[in-house]
Amino acid sequence: MRLPDLAAALNLPVTELPGPQVRGVTHNADWVEPGFVFVAIRGARFDGHSFMARVQERGAVAVLGEGLPEGTSSPLPYLRVPDARAALADAAAALAGHPSRDLKVVGVTGTDGKTTTSWLTRHLLRAAGLPTGLLSTVGYELPDGALQHFPAHFTTPEAPQVQATLREMVGCGAGAVVLEASSHALALERVRGVDWDVAVWTHLSREHLDFHGTVEAYFAEKRKLVERARFAVLNADDEWTAHLSGIAPAETTYSAEGNAADWQAHEIQERATGLHFRVTSAHGEFTANLPMIGRFNVANALAAMSAAAHLGATPAQLVSGLASFRGVPGRMELVPGTEGQPRVIVDFAHTPPSLEKALGTLRATTRGRLWVLLGSAGGPRDPGKRAPLGEVATRLADHAVFTEEDHRDTPLRDILREMERGAAGRANFTTIPDRREAIRHVIAAAELGDTVLLAGKGPEDTLERGAEALPWNEVQEAVSALNLRG
Repeated sequence: MRLPDLAAALNLPVTELPGPQVRGVTHNADWVEPGFVFVAIRGARFDGHSFMARVQERGAVAVLGEGLPEGTSSPLPYLRVPDARAALADAAAALAGHPSRDLKVVGVTGTDGKTTTSWLTRHLLRAAGLPTGLLSTVGYELPDGALQHFPAHFTTPEAPQVQATLREMVGCGAGAVVLEASSHALALERVRGVDWDVAVWTHLSREHLDFHGTVEAYFAEKRKLVERARFAVLNADDEWTAHLSGIAPAETTYSAEGNAADWQAHEIQERATGLHFRVTSAHGEFTANLPMIGRFNVANALAAMSAAAHLGATPAQLVSGLASFRGVPGRMELVPGTEGQPRVIVDFAHTPPSLEKALGTLRATTRGRLWVLLGSAGGPRDPGKRAPLGEVATRLADHAVFTEEDHRDTPLRDILREMERGAAGRANFTTIPDRREAIRHVIAAAELGDTVLLAGKGPEDTLERGAEALPWNEVQEAVSALNLRG
């Protein structure tokens, strides 16, 4: 695509523009390659306009921005846009050829349940014969490929990465893709330019208030997904759904708690083999078996079935697909090698509601004591959940271990002190700052019949300690601790 064509695609004037070929677009000066357009974004710490000389040296052919700072000039053709982040996304979609228009796109948003619902939906669509890709917090998968990771540590990658991955999926023969849409991705326009067929709403609770300020603002960003989709799958058990009904051109609802809904689960049983329940829906009534821990996963299964059915999956395919699902890395993941040892579970639970769900689920299936190890993120992340995490952990577990979890530039002692304050006078906790040492301690202290929940890290592959991002694998740390225990 030539520069005047890109300008036209962005509804910008094309007069007197040079006509070089545009090979890509980015807002990161270090990612600029010859033929790229650079988008100068004014951020909290840096103004992208200060990098114009650098991107010229790296071969950029133009700069997009909301206006040059007073007293400066651009060494490259400068295209003024109303919103730099929106322009980044629109340019990325145009340069990639709008790949989402060639796919059935399912977006999943909410505070808890996004990843499990995304993986379930992808699995059900594949089981129904539709080659389906996945973009999730755990990584991304092409229709027939292995799980891969983006180099940047984002819940959702930036717009150029999203569009390039969607284009790659089309090239690999995908007919559909399931994409987790975080509040950050929606607010920062990372998924702008995606043509959404289905929006799935899981659940909303307090999270990321350091970024959004209020729960209402957080909800408003997530609501964008429902506003942009042609069909919505809404959780009738979530109080925020009342503010979403009627926004999409068409919708369906689901409930695992007995509320009026199009998709309902009845006679839910938690067995050693997983979850068993009866489903009633407009597509018929059937019995479902899901080999997962956690009653709350019934709601995730209903959401996934609703989305897959809208895209053509039959009840028989849904039943077969659920029964063959093998779970999500880092989501209620049973650590291998626990025969004759305490049961050890790795889960991403890092909010008070998700931790409460996880501990409640494990309590129901634990013969002995229930242990939990957890930390709370530092840096700019929401500090208001640290004390509530400590309260939930000490109220629902027999013993809690407070430790580090990506404390970044926040003093770890301050985070741990807040979690200890949340214990509200209870004495059933131990504080061990080093996470590896804490894992070895809790697994050594547990006995046969006990359950140990390692919460907060899940599938993440780094541990952020101060300015360092250390390689990390929670499951392997647990295996090592079990081996040391003997």
